[in-house]
Amino acid sequence: MELEVNETKLTVNGNGACRSESESECNKVKQNWQGAVIKDKSVWFSAKCGSHEVAQVRFNPIVASVSVLLIAAFVTYCIVDTDNAGQVFKDAKLTVSKQFTWLYIGSFDLWAVALLVIYFSKYGKMKLGKDDDEIEYPDGSWFCMLFACGVGVGLFFYGVGEPINHYTRPNRYTADRYMPDNMVAQNAINQTFYHWGLHPWVTYGVMGIILAFITFRKGLPMTMKSCFYPLIGDRIYGWMGNVIDIMSVITTVFGVCTSLGLGTMQLNAGLNFIFPSIEKNTLTQVLIIWIVMAIATISVVSGVGVGVRRLSEICFGVGMFLLMAIFFLEDTWFLINLFCQSIGYYIQNFLGLGFRTDAFELIGIKSSLETDRGRLYAAGDGLTDGPTDGLTDGPENWMDDWTIFYWGWWVAWSPFVGMFIAKISKGRTIREFINGALTAPMIYSFLWLTIFGGSALRNEKFAAQQLSSHNLHYCCPASPDYLDWEGAKNNISTWKNTLVANLKETYQQKTGRYDADSVVLCTKNMIKLWQDEWVEKDSDTLQDFEDFYKVTKNRYKMSMSEDKSSVRLSCLDLDDMWFALMYTKGKLGTVLSVVSLFGIILYFVTSADSGSLVIDIMAANGDQNPPRLQRVFWAMVEGAAATALLIAGGKEALSAVQTASIVSGLPYSIIMSFLVVSLWRGLAMEHGDLNPYGADFSIGIIDPFATWDPSLWIQFGKNIFMTPKVLYDTNMRQGGQKTGSTILAISASLLWLLWIILHIVEIVVPGCYAIAWICYIGFATIITGFRASVRSEFDINGNPVEDFFASLIMYPSVAIQLETAPHKHGLTTLVPQTGYELRNGAGQNGTNGAHCPAGLIIENGASDH
Repeated sequence: MELEVNETKLTVNGNGACRSESESECNKVKQNWQGAVIKDKSVWFSAKCGSHEVAQVRFNPIVASVSVLLIAAFVTYCIVDTDNAGQVFKDAKLTVSKQFTWLYIGSFDLWAVALLVIYFSKYGKMKLGKDDDEIEYPDGSWFCMLFACGVGVGLFFYGVGEPINHYTRPNRYTADRYMPDNMVAQNAINQTFYHWGLHPWVTYGVMGIILAFITFRKGLPMTMKSCFYPLIGDRIYGWMGNVIDIMSVITTVFGVCTSLGLGTMQLNAGLNFIFPSIEKNTLTQVLIIWIVMAIATISVVSGVGVGVRRLSEICFGVGMFLLMAIFFLEDTWFLINLFCQSIGYYIQNFLGLGFRTDAFELIGIKSSLETDRGRLYAAGDGLTDGPTDGLTDGPENWMDDWTIFYWGWWVAWSPFVGMFIAKISKGRTIREFINGALTAPMIYSFLWLTIFGGSALRNEKFAAQQLSSHNLHYCCPASPDYLDWEGAKNNISTWKNTLVANLKETYQQKTGRYDADSVVLCTKNMIKLWQDEWVEKDSDTLQDFEDFYKVTKNRYKMSMSEDKSSVRLSCLDLDDMWFALMYTKGKLGTVLSVVSLFGIILYFVTSADSGSLVIDIMAANGDQNPPRLQRVFWAMVEGAAATALLIAGGKEALSAVQTASIVSGLPYSIIMSFLVVSLWRGLAMEHGDLNPYGADFSIGIIDPFATWDPSLWIQFGKNIFMTPKVLYDTNMRQGGQKTGSTILAISASLLWLLWIILHIVEIVVPGCYAIAWICYIGFATIITGFRASVRSEFDINGNPVEDFFASLIMYPSVAIQLETAPHKHGLTTLVPQTGYELRNGAGQNGTNGAHCPAGLIIENGASDH
């Protein structure tokens, strides 16, 4: 490619290499992308009633309307067919965990590696904005806002409950009967670190960096479709960009709904703990949602600089108060030791845990007496008769309930948190961004989890030891629903025995745990303890016990140690554990619980208002100051979706909100993977390592679907069948022999035909589909070689991995690329081929010669002064 800059002729090849007698002129050409401002061509709808800002609307009609219709359909389905919706949630969650665990786990690890490479690369010094842009928010406010919107409510909900869950309930660690109890406790902390450590912040970091880069440095609107400009150019303004934004809106709504659901359940638990007359039920939770959403609406209308910023600072202050209170009220030296030890343990086990997918657990086959593995068990070790069912394996649904839920939640939240962090990060370098958005919040999260989770584990161990004097070694069922209250009422004379008669079966069915015998014994002992210590002799009735047991605070009292200084937290529901820990602090318990409620409400409001603002920005083509009326509307949409999930989930509301994140996050994981490639390509262009005006194919892989050009559709359809002919012609054009070209074409034809035929044979010979796909991969591999050779011939940027996946997924488009060589140049191929022309004297239809001075505006890939 030849460019003329100040009458000096230069040659720039496809990978950005530049040769000229004048090095300064070469640098001008290579760096012209740095000064480029890309024109926004989004579709808009704007209307107003009068001159007041409140009566104005301004949004993308396609993205907004389709998103609202899909969310409305979901809400309607949940409310109209509640029972079926709940079952669909369960089935969808199970399907995702069994078939796509590898995708979630592997994707997060790859994104982490990508950020690590960017951090230590020369791109780390690049500013997210123009070189003279100043930082908008001071470090303290910036950290408070990104932390509040990034984790907030979740740390309250899981900070105490998750370590206790991993320590006491079935998982890969508790299944190992040889593992010391202290090691199980340490693994519980480590597993919690893994879920809240580097990996969640990686998703936010990737999304935040590219959004800030493409918005503040390249001038594109702050919306998800803009992130893909380095990959597909102006195609982002077509249907593909709209699909990306629609998926982003829906995914974000469900991600925010997950936090709303968790926050609602914990607020309900806290209110019930402090005020037992406020019941834990769906009605109370729905009321909480709408009260909080009303507060959030007021905040989001006031904007980021006032409402969100100040709320985030207050939230962080409340969290620090609780953190320091527990730190000093608990065994401080134990917590310091645990923090130091847990950091080292996390680093030591990071890689193994980061790639763990529970592959064997997910197949659902557990150890049993009937399973002969040829293993010998030495007498006296307690295993002479072999392992008993389930004791040597973790439960198959553990990964589904925990890691996969978290990974889906983080991905679902990534557009929201990433965009919000990008919005407040203008003027910071990429390295500063990564330090602030990954390292600092990760360390703070570890501190939080150590203090609250470590205190919870210490409580659990002390209480379990002291409760042994009452023969209460095991945890009783946390939920009253496990007990047969109706059956006991029908057998009032023997209600104590009837109450627990079917407990074992019910407990196993609902939890999948293998300690049901212990639970039955525990419940019998709890009834006895209640009789001996908690009631008067003349009120020993079923109704008295039922009324007592259904109050959370009473179950908490029955699970306390003899000296009342610790509590067996595992005897309570997950959302009750936080407040139970607060109440172990004696008279300060009520104060700490009220402060906790205040903090949860504030974090709840902060997540809701920032979520509403970000969703509105995405639906409004990246407008960073959308009209207030739209912000109110999207806050209502969030509330409606969260309400629908709670209603559909009923007593299993937690499972419903988990499923929303897992399922909506799955397709977005694929989008995120492409986004990482787009980020790297954009940074390389900006730094001058990749020439955006270099050689490229005449059409893009997705052009047949990104344009309204019938000729491309016809070519695509033809090449579904005629690709071997294209391979023959390409090989001949490159100087190949006729015999060799014929053999290659025939080989490709046979592989393609076998792919079709073997799928038909599958009807009568099961298993043929496997051979069919092997043949197809061979067919794609042949095409890969041709695409690579054409890239080499015309010096087109790319790599073999890209060639393979393009050939595997869109081989008819690759065939068109091979047919239409010679290539075009530069950003001409960043836009659809139809109706294309370069402006300001640039080359047309692939001709050489263009003026590319710095400070240009990129419009349809052309230069416009």
